[in-house]
Order: sequence, then structure tokens, then C-alpha cells
Amino acid sequence: QVQLVESGGGLVQSGGSLRLSCVASGSIFSINVMGWYRQAPGKKRDLVAAITSGEHTYADSVKGRFTISRDNAKNTVFLQMNSLKPEDTAVYYCNAGVRTSPTSTYTSNYWGQGTQVTVSS
Repeated sequence: QVQLVESGGGLVQSGGSLRLSCVASGSIFSINVMGWYRQAPGKKRDLVAAITSGEHTYADSVKGRFTISRDNAKNTVFLQMNSLKPEDTAVYYCNAGVRTSPTSTYTSNYWGQGTQVTVSS
């Protein structure tokens, strides 16, 4: 079907930077939207950023610090995270809305396995 694989997580100090990548592969006709969510222990999974061909969306908590971008040719989405804070510590998940064939009249939602981001104080 469709697989999403995240990479780039790790341990950084407060104020540092990380760049997350997510590559989609499999039965893909087109990808309408790609996004990043995060989930801290004991909390629900929340939207961090999303991108379509013409629009970027960010959670208020990351505006001005995070930048989402997309390479359509490689079915890849990136999340550049600057000025990281301990509150950013979470597992970050890639999400994509995918049309799997040209006859599809809807998009299917897929999730990656997640990558851990830990920001020390």
C-alpha cells in the first residue's frame, strides 16, 4: 500500500535545531497534504504543521520556529525545527493524505512509525 518513514529525530539541547524527514513510498498517484503531528507521554497527538501545494499551516506553539517544506518529486516532507524547547519533546509522526490511483475519488490517510525528539533543558 503506502508507507511513510520518518528520520532525523534525536537528542538536542534547548535552543538547538533538528531537521525531520518523511519519505512516502508505495502505491501513490498523488499526495494532497502532508503533515507532522507530535505526541508527548500521557498526551494526545496534536498537529504541528501541514502543507499542501499552496498552503502552510502551523500550530501556534511552533510558529516562527518550525518550517515545513515538501519535495513533490521525491514524495518527501521536511520539518525544520529551530530554537527547540523542552516542551517540544515528543514522538513526531508523519501523516499524508494520498490518492492511490487516478480513479480514486477520495484520499486515504497514512501514518509513519514516529521518530523521537528530545530537547534537554
